[in-house]
Amino acid sequence: MQRMANYLCDVALVGGPLEITRDALGEGAVVEFFGNVRALENGRHISALEYEAHASMAEHQLRMIAREAAEKFSLLAITLHHRIGRVAVGETSLLLRVAALHRGAAFAASGWIVDELKKRVPIWKTPSFAERAAAVEELSTAT
Repeated sequence: MQRMANYLCDVALVGGPLEITRDALGEGAVVEFFGNVRALENGRHISALEYEAHASMAEHQLRMIAREAAEKFSLLAITLHHRIGRVAVGETSLLLRVAALHRGAAFAASGWIVDELKKRVPIWKTPSFAERAAAVEELSTAT
């Protein structure tokens, strides 16, 4: 975790399961958000999402968003991790933790950060559709 100005910042693209560390900073509110891969993508069943990123640009944008959020919402700490690679249904692809003196700032910052991430960070997802995987498995067992 890196100290930036008056807050702690932990930003990363991660190739494996996401974990969070909890440091007591005297905060009055902590909001944690876990973005999990859901079973449906555009109405179709999926087995996983494959995330790709332009790593240096993505990390730069994540840091910029964290910095802006810290200033805008007077945050004490931000953890913002996004997985890359294959993430199965039910697994966490986005982990966000914000600490602030008050709950209103922590909740507002969490929503703002996720919205900005989706707009600005060059991370792309490609679904692996469950029906395709089942069809491939059926073909391979039929021979």
